[in-house]
Amino acid sequence: MTWGKWIVAALIPLSAAAAQAPQPLQPRVEAILHAAGQGPRWGIVVADDTGKELIAIDPNGRYMPASNTKMFTTAAFFANFDQLDQPDTTGGAAVRLETYRKGPPDLVLEGHGDARLSSAPDCTVDCLATLADAVAAKTHSVHDVVGDDSLFPDERWSQGMSWNNIPTRSGTAISALTLDDNELPMKVTPGAIGAAPALDLPAYYRVDNRTITVPGKEVTLDYSRDPNGYVVRLLGRIGAEAKPELIHLGIDDPARYAAWRLKALLEARGVRVTGKVDVRHRPLAWGDDGTHRAGAPPMRPPQQPVLAALTPPPLGDDLILTNKVSQNLHAELFLRRLSLKAGSGSVADGLAAVRAMLERAGVPRADYDFSDGSGMSSYNRIAPRGAVIFLRWVAAQPWGAQWRTTLAIGGEQGTLARRFRGTPLQGKLFAKTGTLNQTNALSGYMIAKSGRTLTFATYANDVPEDVRATQAVDAALNLIAAEN
Repeated sequence: MTWGKWIVAALIPLSAAAAQAPQPLQPRVEAILHAAGQGPRWGIVVADDTGKELIAIDPNGRYMPASNTKMFTTAAFFANFDQLDQPDTTGGAAVRLETYRKGPPDLVLEGHGDARLSSAPDCTVDCLATLADAVAAKTHSVHDVVGDDSLFPDERWSQGMSWNNIPTRSGTAISALTLDDNELPMKVTPGAIGAAPALDLPAYYRVDNRTITVPGKEVTLDYSRDPNGYVVRLLGRIGAEAKPELIHLGIDDPARYAAWRLKALLEARGVRVTGKVDVRHRPLAWGDDGTHRAGAPPMRPPQQPVLAALTPPPLGDDLILTNKVSQNLHAELFLRRLSLKAGSGSVADGLAAVRAMLERAGVPRADYDFSDGSGMSSYNRIAPRGAVIFLRWVAAQPWGAQWRTTLAIGGEQGTLARRFRGTPLQGKLFAKTGTLNQTNALSGYMIAKSGRTLTFATYANDVPEDVRATQAVDAALNLIAAEN
């Protein structure tokens, strides 16, 4: 579709006022946003390739960025680490046999911050089965199987994350020992009408199944679980003609889950486990200055040499995944690995590295506050002008072009695969999305009609259910690009 046809097609349905000309550009953009409905608080800044602001709507207001937060976390990682295209030689999980009593040794599975360790049957790279094979080749009996995630202090959830997200894959716990994205799949298959549907999931959780199969294709399933609980309450209805539904459950103690899965893999290989599944966490302590700091590691027996260790694929691949699909767990792990440069692995030290980057970028301190690395925290704030200053600074860095490739592409890739499709910005907009608690965000770069690159940051907070904020933002960005 041409730019002119897009303007006519997109703007008339939203607002007759928005299609009138020759008004200045900003009032027309504001008319598009107003036509979306009452309620949202809008913050938008768009700058041209010289830094001149073309649009500035509440530029210094502080907005909840949702997953726009991942922009800052991943950029800080690029700014502090090199050789991201090389295998991850420091992050892979490892196993040790520890002997300090009579009888079989304990088996310790250590996590080093890797986000991609897998126990899937078809796993070919970074596989827990590889470690199980190494143990089975060494011994036929172990006592306890211990999941050790003490590389990071025990901060499984960020401050300000909504408690209702904890049972979901979006709010799964963060740990230095991560397996299968710290998610547990549960497949719900319709049964006979009037009967409960069939459930297929590993025995890690117990399900209180209160669902019923009904005629037709209706699916209205809901579930809940108490934090650190092991009983999932499944509610709702599923139609007898509906396809099976796959629900991804969050895991609250990833180290325990990883040790539990390793125990099963060992037993499948003929290794006898005579003890229990156990964990080693590092408690979090408060510093004298009132900020979180990492506590001392727990007491443990003298460590034995590593029996086997994994080398995950390059971290650059995971940075692309994290921003393209907005992977919360992986973003949080990048924040904690960033903090290891300060020696702690804590959220506080990771955020300190992000703040140091933003200071170098010239972003005013009043423009931002962050409490996590993924955007799940409702405490995070960013001003649109500060976000544009940051994005323009990133573009000028030696790694800026590489970082830009991690962003979703309008109408083509990632979380933007369906947005901007069929518009002049398809394939010409590179941005990070954000959606959380009546919040919609979109920030990045777009190629205008002139061929110049514009930098933008858009935020809609307090969005009512009946307001289509993303449609308004998309129309506004197409208008801005068409007239520049």
